[in-house]
Amino acid sequence: MKNCYCGSSDTFEYCCKIYIKGIQKPASAEVLMRSRYSAFATGEADYLVATTHSSTRKFHKKSDILAWSKSNQWIKLEVLASTETTVTFKAYYLDYELKAQIHYEHSTFTFENGNWFYVDGTFQ
Repeated sequence: MKNCYCGSSDTFEYCCKIYIKGIQKPASAEVLMRSRYSAFATGEADYLVATTHSSTRKFHKKSDILAWSKSNQWIKLEVLASTETTVTFKAYYLDYELKAQIHYEHSTFTFENGNWFYVDGTFQ
């Protein structure tokens, strides 16, 4: 079996899929961010929309998320740093022209009503 997309040594079935399918809730900002990366890798746009905070959700259209997710081949996630409410990471992927790309972001998260949400990110 293959390791999870997020870089965990667990399989996708026992790692990020349990969050994406709503079986468990992510326990931290980093776990949410890792599961969101896996959602991009598997085209789970509904999860990406649902885990975006309501204050910034209007800036993220489901159709755009799905198109970007599916037009890229997701290679690897590298978490560089994390705090209780922030995660800095690099997501490696091949774009639609098969050119290697790196998405380098410092993301902010919030915990509200028992759930973690992605608020926004700054690109490095």
